[in-house]
Amino acid sequence: MKRRSANVFSLAFLDVMLCGFGAVILFFMIINANTYERREKINYNITGEVKKLDVEVKDAEIFLVELKNSLQEVNDELVETQGRTHEVIEKIKQEKVQLARLDKDTLAKLKNIEALKADLKSIEEESQRLEGGAEKQLEGDRLKQFAGEGQRQYLTGLKMGGERILILVDSSASMLADRIINVLRFRNLPPEERIRAAKWQQVLYTVDWITTRIPATSNFQIYSFNETASPTYETNGAQWLDGGNGKHLNSAVQNLFSMAPEKGTNLYKAFESIDKLSPPPDNIYLLTDGLPTKGSSTNFGSTVSAKQRKKHYRKALEKLPGGVPVNIILFHMEGDPEASSEYWKLAQRTNGAFFSPSKDWP
Repeated sequence: MKRRSANVFSLAFLDVMLCGFGAVILFFMIINANTYERREKINYNITGEVKKLDVEVKDAEIFLVELKNSLQEVNDELVETQGRTHEVIEKIKQEKVQLARLDKDTLAKLKNIEALKADLKSIEEESQRLEGGAEKQLEGDRLKQFAGEGQRQYLTGLKMGGERILILVDSSASMLADRIINVLRFRNLPPEERIRAAKWQQVLYTVDWITTRIPATSNFQIYSFNETASPTYETNGAQWLDGGNGKHLNSAVQNLFSMAPEKGTNLYKAFESIDKLSPPPDNIYLLTDGLPTKGSSTNFGSTVSAKQRKKHYRKALEKLPGGVPVNIILFHMEGDPEASSEYWKLAQRTNGAFFSPSKDWP
């Protein structure tokens, strides 16, 4: 009997293969269905995020445009402001130059005016000396003359008398002018310029006028004071000078005429100097323009209040000897309204006189 040959592709084998293939297809379809569902869900979420980001990007782009516009406006304003700043700076520079020129012109004019006044005064005095031949005879027992304006009479109420006459002359910087602004200008000038200041010249001629009325039988002394006090002339220390000695009178006055006002006013030092004179004076003349700016101790700072000035003044009065008449000649200064009343009270309390001269006196 002939043997049958084996066939690997029999019907049973094909059934098995087809069943397996079908199972694979079924498994793939199940997996693919879940994958599609997840993919759709993920795509939906991603699409939402993308839309949200698109909206944010558009908003950002709009905001960026607004920022660019604002920045452009700011830049435009900055350019305009810089332009105006340059214009203002240029105007300020021009104003400073013009102000400096005006200050220079004003100072030059003031110098010329003061120089002309001093020259005119000298010419008038010389003319009066030349024309007043009859006046060469000294009036009474006076050893010193004063060249006034013609036969002008001086009614002051000042009491010229006593055996020992002390003249205290304020030589601080404020004696250069009546106004603070002019004092600041004059105080930086050379000494020879400061000496010619109109106010100081009036003070000098006032001292000159007083000394012509010192009795020949009296003793006298002249002290100048600013932050310190010292005699304008001394023969043997700070002692009394002989009023009957013409050399003493002329030297004391001439030395004062060569002084240039400077520094602050220390009335305490002025009254303290009286202790150096023995015996003490019995008549005092005080020539000043306001309450002191310096006190008994060292002052710090460049400014002093009205309250501090009055405090310095009260302290200085403690050094004033009692029972001595104090005659005040006050040359008014801007910004010191209480000086007049305080010095007037001092003159009244000591039985002295208070006098505030006009600008053309003596």
